[in-house]
Amino acid sequence: MGGRAAIPDLPGIHQVKYLTNTSLLQLDVLPRHLVIVGGSYVGIEFGQMFRRFGSDVTIVEKEPRLVPHEDEDVSAAVKDILEKEGIQIRLSAECINFKRRGEDVAVGVTCQADESAVVGSDVLLALGRRPNTDNLGLERAGVEVDAHGYIVVDDQLRTRVPGIWAMGDCNGKGAFTHTAYNDFEIVAANLLDNDSRRVSDRLPAYALYMDPPLGRVGLTEEAVRRSGRAALIGTRSMTKVSRALEKGETEGFMKVLVDASTKQILGAAILGTGGDEAVHCILDIMYARAPFTTIQRAVHIHPTVSELIPTMLGDLKPLS
Repeated sequence: MGGRAAIPDLPGIHQVKYLTNTSLLQLDVLPRHLVIVGGSYVGIEFGQMFRRFGSDVTIVEKEPRLVPHEDEDVSAAVKDILEKEGIQIRLSAECINFKRRGEDVAVGVTCQADESAVVGSDVLLALGRRPNTDNLGLERAGVEVDAHGYIVVDDQLRTRVPGIWAMGDCNGKGAFTHTAYNDFEIVAANLLDNDSRRVSDRLPAYALYMDPPLGRVGLTEEAVRRSGRAALIGTRSMTKVSRALEKGETEGFMKVLVDASTKQILGAAILGTGGDEAVHCILDIMYARAPFTTIQRAVHIHPTVSELIPTMLGDLKPLS
């Protein structure tokens, strides 16, 4: 079933040629100037890729920062990394629109004069995904979908129709390969093993596959602050990581949040070389519901990225 790129009804969008994450991969020529509308995962990953292929790249994002669902320090570091590679960033694009400009496409970022538009040879729409549930006849089976087309399920992925379950991109519970496979495990456990596994048992974990990658688990710092709970925070620059120094890849940082009362880890971000792998050290401790001291006192192999996690945890400070 899967999903597809969302195509919002933006002004002028149907009068110009545009690419999606699928059609972009079918190109047989390199875009001279690729304008990417959307500054999150798809936009950033393809933007860096095509910049390194040799295209000029501009990323247009309506929010005031890239990957706006991440913490501000993560967004700022991602922007800095991309700009160092020559990628142009246009933020706070409150009036995105499209016009033909000869053989090119002008992408407007404000409601003012056209002089502010970004003119490129190709446009990639990276504005999210929608599930392929439109033509399944779900209404005939009595299966409910929400306003975004996702099939409504409970904590064990059951629809409201007995005997019908929904897994993967169609249920809005993750849309990652790893969450889709876990959906299968949850359904199989409930159906075949009398094991009441639930989606709510799953901790948020994902990666942004730019270079260097961002590995993320649990809550962001912003979410912890909103919760009002007493918390501790630890940070370390990748310039302090021996593996990063040896590889000459010291961009980024790592950050961890800990509940001050329970001593359990609430969330973490590792933006840096190997961050998508090293973050699993933290993820596993979170699943074990063990205190942060378990990993703080662990002896990690040198030189690795994960060896700085115990050091970071040994220098926690109150989240002000």
